[in-house]
Amino acid sequence: MRWFGPHDPVSLMDIRQAGCSGVVTALHQIPVGEVWTVAEIEKRKQLIEADNDRYSPLHWAVVESLPVHEDIKKGRASRAHYIASYKESLHNLAAGGITTVCYNFMPVLDWSRTNLNYEMPDGSLALRFVWEDFAVFDLCILKRPGAEIDYEPEVIQSARATFSRMSPEQIAVLTNTVLLGLPGSEEAFTLSTFQGLLDEYAPIGDRELRDNLYYFIREVAPVAESVGINLCIHPDDPPRPLLGLPRVVSTEADLAQLMAASDVTANGITFCTGSLGIRPDNDLPGIIRRFGNRIHFIHLRTTKREENPRNFHEADHLAGDVDMYAVIKEIVLEQNRRAQTGVGVTTIPMRPDHGHQMLDDLHKKTYPGYSAIGRLRGLAELRGLELGISRSLEEKS
Repeated sequence: MRWFGPHDPVSLMDIRQAGCSGVVTALHQIPVGEVWTVAEIEKRKQLIEADNDRYSPLHWAVVESLPVHEDIKKGRASRAHYIASYKESLHNLAAGGITTVCYNFMPVLDWSRTNLNYEMPDGSLALRFVWEDFAVFDLCILKRPGAEIDYEPEVIQSARATFSRMSPEQIAVLTNTVLLGLPGSEEAFTLSTFQGLLDEYAPIGDRELRDNLYYFIREVAPVAESVGINLCIHPDDPPRPLLGLPRVVSTEADLAQLMAASDVTANGITFCTGSLGIRPDNDLPGIIRRFGNRIHFIHLRTTKREENPRNFHEADHLAGDVDMYAVIKEIVLEQNRRAQTGVGVTTIPMRPDHGHQMLDDLHKKTYPGYSAIGRLRGLAELRGLELGISRSLEEKS
């Protein structure tokens, strides 16, 4: 399970009692672009392993994420310094026994939602993205110059009408939701600061961002390979351009181009079924079949497209638009292939992602999508499905 560090309301003991042995975490306290030192890495490892002599052991299984500095994404001259720091961090993580590092290349914002408390039919709360609400923020709150070209005329008209009916409190909630900072931090941008960050991307289109990503991975993947680390990029979430910013890790074609940019195994994928599954044109089982050897980390969750397919919400792990049976079957087959050939890690790290806020967690303040009980429910369902598929395949063989 993902753990955001000592201040996470979901404790390491909670994660242990969920049946997990691996912890997915990061050093969120270190500013983006600075080196993760051996001392800080060891400090986090010791914290995770502190009670291993008394209880079921935990270990730091995956880094999520080692963030990429914005100057690298923009292709600035200073990227050489930040790439050098990134390589040093990889060396230090390898010295600490870490072998899987997740990252993303989304400009400015990480995942984006417009509602963090969408009520489901059973009374639990989910994350939701509504295109029109995002347009309200973009057109009427942020007032991004030129934003109108990104929206259909009827969406613009509806967004302006909606905004005229919103209370100051509703405006503040939507603003804070969209401007929520990176996962692991509850800091949010101010509107003026945020617009300034967007302005810096004005000269960077789809081609430029791709070139900068491929430059970065050609620099760091061979280093990761040499020290025994698998890098794995997280897809865009949502997998479409937002706020005039390009997004270049949204489709199978995007993944294919990135894998070809540096043809080493260490240049890999975080296979997030929720992010990729938002788009109906992404064939998730097929992606596993075609890129299985480059999948180093798995996020299992599902989203549900609504009447307007640009709108979606986080569904129960075995519901929604992701065929979780087909996905997990392909993952099991890939792991079996690795075991038979002796090539690759035979058990791919997986975590349940974005659980609903439910039961006692409805009365607690947790990181959006990362309450304990909803993830525990999802993990239990996913484990049961995996066991059933594995046993079925064994009986057929």
